[in-house]
Amino acid sequence: MKGNVLVVAEKPSAAKRIAEALDVKKEPERCSEGGVFYFVADRGCKIVVVSALGHLYTVTQRGGRKSRYPVFEFTWAPRHLVERGARRVKAHIEAISKLALEADMFIDACDFDVEGSLIGYNILKYACGKAEVAKRMKFSTLTGVDLKEAYEHLLPTLDFGLIEAGRTRHEIDWLYGINLSRALTGAVKHACDRYVSLSTGRVQGPTLQFLVQREDAIACFVPTPYWTVKAEVEIEGRVYEARYEKSVVKSRAEAAQIVEDCQGKQGDISKVEIMVFKQNPPVPFDLGTLQRETYSFFGFSPKRTTSLAEGLYLDALISYPRTGSQKLPPSINYRSILRSLAEQLAYEKLCLSLLKHKKLKPWEGKKMDPAHPAIYPTGNKPRRRLKGAEKKLHDLIVRRFLAVFAEPARRERTKIKISLGDHFFFLTGGRVIKEGWIRFYKPYLRFDEVPLPSVREGEEVIVKKVTFDDKFTTPPPRYNSSSLLKKMEEENIGTKATRGEIIQTLYNRRYITAKNIKVTTLGLSLSEILKKYTSPIISVKLTQALEEKMQLIRDGEEKRETVLEEAISQLKPALEELRRHEVTVGKTLNRAVQQVMLEERVVGVCPTCKNQLVILRSRKTGKRFVGCTGYFKGLCKTSFPLPQQGLIRPNRKSCTSCGSPTVTLIRKGRRSWRFCVNPSCPKKTKRRQALEMRNM
Repeated sequence: MKGNVLVVAEKPSAAKRIAEALDVKKEPERCSEGGVFYFVADRGCKIVVVSALGHLYTVTQRGGRKSRYPVFEFTWAPRHLVERGARRVKAHIEAISKLALEADMFIDACDFDVEGSLIGYNILKYACGKAEVAKRMKFSTLTGVDLKEAYEHLLPTLDFGLIEAGRTRHEIDWLYGINLSRALTGAVKHACDRYVSLSTGRVQGPTLQFLVQREDAIACFVPTPYWTVKAEVEIEGRVYEARYEKSVVKSRAEAAQIVEDCQGKQGDISKVEIMVFKQNPPVPFDLGTLQRETYSFFGFSPKRTTSLAEGLYLDALISYPRTGSQKLPPSINYRSILRSLAEQLAYEKLCLSLLKHKKLKPWEGKKMDPAHPAIYPTGNKPRRRLKGAEKKLHDLIVRRFLAVFAEPARRERTKIKISLGDHFFFLTGGRVIKEGWIRFYKPYLRFDEVPLPSVREGEEVIVKKVTFDDKFTTPPPRYNSSSLLKKMEEENIGTKATRGEIIQTLYNRRYITAKNIKVTTLGLSLSEILKKYTSPIISVKLTQALEEKMQLIRDGEEKRETVLEEAISQLKPALEELRRHEVTVGKTLNRAVQQVMLEERVVGVCPTCKNQLVILRSRKTGKRFVGCTGYFKGLCKTSFPLPQQGLIRPNRKSCTSCGSPTVTLIRKGRRSWRFCVNPSCPKKTKRRQALEMRNM
């Protein structure tokens, strides 16, 4: 290539890796323009690699008052003109614009997905004025090999289908978000003269509805009694619990009769069934499956998993994580990755055992993504020592990758039928008889392995006792981040890249709380308002239809302008309905906000007057403390001191030593500290005495 080339990357660390890969000596020059660092690589021509900071441009209102609604006129503008705290954006735009003046060729090297394509397009359009003539680098890892390959085989144009879909999504989400959020916030301001920041959106609303529907199901659930019968039997000196042939007995009288019938009866093994079956390896990770697996084993939220995976990708340790694929194409070179991983002691033996196979073929899932393969490790050694959450995630991804190339496991399931007179009980168990892929993925498996003794039909067993238990049916379980993410995927709302952020937003807005998700008073009130006044536009069907239209835009079968016009026509009547009931909406939301704020401050029950203990602030000093709700009224002076720095979260649990409430102190850069608020707690007294003895 001749002339100067300007390459636009999405993030600074990606820009550095691209420059290192393209420079013939792998030592690009680090330069600065207006405080913005960029890299100059020599590859027979001058290649300038500069980065964005994610989105440098965003959708904003065109003219008019910034607080009014409805608003349907919008434009794209630099983020620093729209958002507070985005001052660095201005320097990046100015630097890129200046570097573009000396360039003869322009390349978009942002992530190859909807967001990355839109980021690169906006920069090349607004900062460079060269979007129509720019070329595209497509890669799935930031390894030197992949980056060189992408540069040598540039796509001739930008991926305009992805760009149009991305523009449409951002613009529709802005139209929904800005108008509905202003309507809700304005309603509280108009009705109660109080500013409260409230929000909802095209995907956020339906997601909240899923949670509210589950709350309703739990609240309306009426437990139904049932009974279970079990027998304790002794075989070869070990006692096992056998379940009755009917898993549910519908009356207590029937359960009691079964127990009576079995009393004194000799147990006989009437049948032994042994089934050996094949268990195939797990499929490669797409982002959603990875998020669910990390929640299950590590308790990571979907958003945290995405953030950690992005970090590993930028360190060139894994492939691009925002993928919907469960396929691993041969083009990634399985053997090369395994050889590289074999150089790491933790994976050496596992990789060498796979490399003995003449043919490597992964066990794959059904999902496909035209932009990227499934998530896989690159085989690169970390440049720095991985610790904590990063190390766990990297290990999980590596072991999953190894497991998909391994042989199926063979497991044995045993079912023993025991007769007690005219009644039958069953023992079930299982064991692994050939590990196969289990050997590779073993740290991240949960099998109920119950080995049973070797017995023959006709053998007698000792019956220790037969009993029955009273039980009740239970309500449906609450969603957690993992199951909610799965629900969103099944209903096709949101994208693989945004679902985790939407769940986190619901937490941040105080609409939901706890790991086993509970909808707060504010979340319930908001949901009821949206359902009553804006039902058509927060329906799952409408959101699904919009997602399908995004795909049609991407495929060139639908026009962006048509989809925008339709979205606005659906939004207008909902906003008119909210305005007609503005006072009612405002008062309802204000009461809910106050209730949530009070609930967040409650730490427990006052030991003196049995009212609530809450977090208060002194009117004189401004210092916070725990006090009774009657403290400022002079009705009860019970109080306890609190640390003045950090975030205090009530635990809703009492101290096991003195019964006082406990709270958790969260400070940046330090471990959270859970403690009892009572300074006279016996535990604290013992700790103080121990310290005094140690210092004597």
